[in-house]
Amino acid sequence: MSNTKKVDDFLDKLDHPLKEEMKAIRAIITANPKIEEDVKWGGPSFSYKEELATFSPRVKDAATLIFHQGALLKDDSGLLEPGPKGKAYAKLRNMGEIEAGREALERLVDEWIELMDRK
Repeated sequence: MSNTKKVDDFLDKLDHPLKEEMKAIRAIITANPKIEEDVKWGGPSFSYKEELATFSPRVKDAATLIFHQGALLKDDSGLLEPGPKGKAYAKLRNMGEIEAGREALERLVDEWIELMDRK
């Protein structure tokens, strides 16, 4: 079940220099009606059947999304940086980077849904 109000409340109270950028990324991800959201691990989190990605508000110089199983995703756009334990990171620093990465982010969400539907 999606907890949109909980995420709204979290973001309303969040003191972060890139809060508007986080909201823009959230809008891109949640434009897919299959994606659910909640607040987990200290930030807004997105899922479809399993956890997809969570914002890390502790990072102040970028709107950083941690893709929990990012190694499963094929990103030929360069949006994702590989991380430890199969994770991957998207670090977007301004609205220009978000717009430039919009299609890649939409593809990653769609790919995640396809992967989860095959399970």
